[in-house]
Amino acid sequence: MPTAFVTGATGFIGHHVAAALVRRGWSVKALRRSGSAHPVPLDGIEWKTGDLRNSDQLAGAIEGCDALFHVAADYRLWARDPSEIYQTNVNGTVNILNAALSAGVDRVVYTSSVGALGLNADASPADEKTPVCVGDMVGHYKRSKFLAEREAEKFLDRGLKIYFVHPSTPVGPCDHKPTPTGKIIVDFLNRKMPAYIDTGLNLVDVRDVAEGHCLALERGRPGEKYILGNLNLSLSQIFALLEKISKLPAPRIRLPYRPILFLAGIFYLVSTITRREPLIPFEGVRMAKKKMFFDPSKAVRELGMPQTPIETALADAVAWFCENGYVVNR
Repeated sequence: MPTAFVTGATGFIGHHVAAALVRRGWSVKALRRSGSAHPVPLDGIEWKTGDLRNSDQLAGAIEGCDALFHVAADYRLWARDPSEIYQTNVNGTVNILNAALSAGVDRVVYTSSVGALGLNADASPADEKTPVCVGDMVGHYKRSKFLAEREAEKFLDRGLKIYFVHPSTPVGPCDHKPTPTGKIIVDFLNRKMPAYIDTGLNLVDVRDVAEGHCLALERGRPGEKYILGNLNLSLSQIFALLEKISKLPAPRIRLPYRPILFLAGIFYLVSTITRREPLIPFEGVRMAKKKMFFDPSKAVRELGMPQTPIETALADAVAWFCENGYVVNR
């Protein structure tokens, strides 16, 4: 039985990646920080204690494994200390890849993000080859993921076979934190979404993303990038689907971008004084200026990545949030 080492298994995507590996017959070791418990039951996992920022804690944990799935990331649109995001996403990536190299684990599925890829100015779907540079990165999360991927690429010449996967916007069950996208769904269900702005996302079932990770290792080509996505939808279309699923009314008021950006800027300035998370994330509003539409056809064609209907993924997300106490105003 092969053994996989998974980082980020206490998170949304990582949880599903670990579960998918167990279903495939892998033995799974997963990293979690001291005192961190998995809030969603996950059977068949051997937990290892450690922190990506501490290279000494990683060496022994990954020994004896056949493959590494580096899924962990600090996914926040605001942080009191932005350097924490870089320490985890950039330095942590270097640390875990060095640990894999030292332990003789030469196969790595590295979870990047579509946020580290380029976008087309005309909102047409971007792909893995769309031009991009660090100056295109909006906010610390995207910038950190872009820089982390550049660090990971250096390990290809050092002997690691790395398969780069770029999830778009996953939705589905077990989004326990929740992620920024999950929070949109929760706020909608709690009737805290009276209006919307004109933006768009590529949605994908998180379970398809997990399968895409496994398929990248099985069928992918080292050094190649694969967008793990599905359907491009405007925010108003997403709310229309949520209305159909939940029977709650979707917001009908579309807000202009500039006033929302101005308001988010005020909240940002207040947060720098209060050290509390702003009501509207400034970086999130800046990201929303461009529709994040992507073309996942390479992963579908080369990996055989499944394409579960987005309505199914959203319905399962809604059901999970309702069943687990996230919705209070129904």
